[in-house]
Amino acid sequence: MTGVERSVEEGAGAGSGAGDTGPAERGAAAASLARPAGPLLLGVRHHGPGSARAVRAALDAARPRTVLIEGPPEADALVALAGDEGMRPPVALLAHAVDEPGRSAFWPLAEFSPEWVALRWALEHRVPARFIDLPATHTLAWGRDGDQRPEPTAEPEDPQEAPADVRVDPLAVLAETAGYDDPERWWEDVVEHRGTAEGDAFAPFLGLEEAMSALREVYGSGGHDRDLVREAYMRLQMRAAQREFGDDVAVVCGAWHVPALRQKSTVTADKALLKGLPKVKAEMTWVPWTHRRLARASGYGAGIDSPGWYGHLFGAPDRPVERWMTKVAGLLRDEDRIVSSAHVIEAVRLAETLAVVRGRPLPGLSETTDAIRAVMCEGSDVPLELVRDRLIVGDVLGEVPESAPAVPLQRDLDRIQRRLRLRPEALEREVELDLRKENDAERSRLLHRLRLLGVAWGEPVASRGSTGTFRETWRLRWEPELAVRVAEAGVWGTTVLMAATAKAEADAVAAPGLADVTALAERCLLAELPDALPVVMGVLADRAALDADVGHLAQALPALVRSLRYGDVRGTDTGALAEVAAGLAERVFVGLPPACVGLDTDAADEMRRHVDAVHGALGLLGDAETRMRRRWHKVLRVLSGRDTVPGVIRGRAVRLLLDDGELRQEDAARLMGLALSPGTPPADAAAWIEGFVGGGSGGGMLLVHDERLLGLVDTWLTGVPAEAFTDVLPLLRRTFSAYEPGVRRTLGELVRRGPGERQGVGTAGGGIPGFADELDIERADAVVPVVRLLLGLDGTEDGAAGRGRPAADDLVGATG
Repeated sequence: MTGVERSVEEGAGAGSGAGDTGPAERGAAAASLARPAGPLLLGVRHHGPGSARAVRAALDAARPRTVLIEGPPEADALVALAGDEGMRPPVALLAHAVDEPGRSAFWPLAEFSPEWVALRWALEHRVPARFIDLPATHTLAWGRDGDQRPEPTAEPEDPQEAPADVRVDPLAVLAETAGYDDPERWWEDVVEHRGTAEGDAFAPFLGLEEAMSALREVYGSGGHDRDLVREAYMRLQMRAAQREFGDDVAVVCGAWHVPALRQKSTVTADKALLKGLPKVKAEMTWVPWTHRRLARASGYGAGIDSPGWYGHLFGAPDRPVERWMTKVAGLLRDEDRIVSSAHVIEAVRLAETLAVVRGRPLPGLSETTDAIRAVMCEGSDVPLELVRDRLIVGDVLGEVPESAPAVPLQRDLDRIQRRLRLRPEALEREVELDLRKENDAERSRLLHRLRLLGVAWGEPVASRGSTGTFRETWRLRWEPELAVRVAEAGVWGTTVLMAATAKAEADAVAAPGLADVTALAERCLLAELPDALPVVMGVLADRAALDADVGHLAQALPALVRSLRYGDVRGTDTGALAEVAAGLAERVFVGLPPACVGLDTDAADEMRRHVDAVHGALGLLGDAETRMRRRWHKVLRVLSGRDTVPGVIRGRAVRLLLDDGELRQEDAARLMGLALSPGTPPADAAAWIEGFVGGGSGGGMLLVHDERLLGLVDTWLTGVPAEAFTDVLPLLRRTFSAYEPGVRRTLGELVRRGPGERQGVGTAGGGIPGFADELDIERADAVVPVVRLLLGLDGTEDGAAGRGRPAADDLVGATG
């Protein structure tokens, strides 16, 4: 063990770990110990519960007249809010540039963060607390486009030993020096799990300072060159506090900075490092944060692997392992797993045994996790992932008082959230909305308006159990970064309605294509923005009049038709929208046939998708729009009969007419026979088949139930010349591979039997393939109870038992 490690380990337990005493006892125990000369520098690990306890113990012992904390000085005006009853960590200081709200920075604080503990201690003891890190006005501007100010360079004592571009992780270096392969495990052993009821409250900080001094002698700034500027500013702030309070000053900062703050430096030299720093006008406030965003996996630079576990260590008054296992058991029981008290006892014993075997002072996260896997999860990692997600990381969401500064848009959003009882939560959840209810309709409008503003609090998902337009399902999850998005959206207006309206109008003017404008019109209807809709419709009408590309028009039509349906549920006047949709459809009808001539394979496939989209859109129209559908059917007839139109489009037009009942099966068979005649090139015939029965259109079942169509395809396929077969094979494979396995199997069986046998198998019952001559009453009776339940016929007095008829026959009679 090195001297550095020994000094850290011997003093790290002051005020940390289980069995820790209260502030009064710690203060009394440490009062007789000599306090280090000069300002009290408390080097910590950000978000370390052991550091947090040690800071509280040191402050109780030293009783400084002021507390200086690493953080942006603009937050000094927000210090008092940390003592508000409505403030509940985790929270974060959010700074953003006034003219560019998207340029922002966060300083997160959890309940177990040493900085938060120091802030609360200062408020409780009525001691001034100040932030002394580089101001956010410089932090936000640094690195912005156009800022060419060179960063300072670090000059270690031995450049050959430590090049300036090496970025050092102090904990990783100390852990490796101590023989650990995991920095988190080393930190737990020497800090988090060293509980000492009596001892020197300042010892852990002296040990960490010695360790960091040794590292900085070797590595200089360790590649963190901006730290030199930050540390210069912190030294200036320390000097200012010393002039006011003498040496009775406590500084809480990252342990890496302590040697730099202790070193002798002139005011002139420090000011020289700060000269010429770029600036932006910045605003700052408190925002809620989450444990998940504290995790390193979220990308947060000072993140930790297990915020939930650290929060437990900080909050557990005693027996942390036993309390943790109890939490885990409760979670698993809530998920219907069988976990008894015996499991908890055995898991605690196993964790303690593992700690002894591994030479650890107390069971750490790895020991408790191994014990949980073995005892409570029966060796499975599946339930263990739930423990990691819900407890080790956690979904705790902090709260900020209403008195915290906020942009007007955020104020309006908070007010609406409270009125609609739609509270932000860190845990992802689904919300079902019935748009026939006023409160749910307002929730829908709010979520759609926020999405239009780029505040993706909710994401629409497919509704379960209903496909009607009166229901919506949203997946909600509040992320801290959404506060930045709200600040950015604040430039559009002071309320959600005003901002969404202005944003929609601006987006309509800037939209690159016609389909983008129609999609925006749809979103305006969903968000109920009546003032924005006329502007969007005006842009839409202008774009539609100037756009001659049938593909663009076809892409735009479905969104318009979908929007026409919203008026039924939302009470929206869609008269103007209907006029534009009708004009757009008419232009599609006129321009589509000539646009389908002379297309290559890829263009033909794309045009077929446009045909499908237009057909699906027109199918949504009500009975009042039958004239438009009749016009569409005439267009499809034109496409189906023109030899100059690619086969894939001709085949799809025939299929759509057949599905709509506008074409008899005999006529469809005749058109297929013409398309598959010997005079048609094999590639074009294969494309026709692709259009008729491919593309996920249910064509496989059509072939199963129509003997003539299947026979035509079979006859054509067997007659394809060998030299052409390899050319059409990829297209045929694409067509038939899209079918369900059962459909492919049935088709293969029908083809294997041959035409004669196919006619005799399953076609006797009225010539319908797949049906027998007569009803099998015994088999039908087996499903009658379920069918009666689905049809709501249970309990009717005219049941089978009352009239003596077979159950299946009775069901047929009851349903007409």
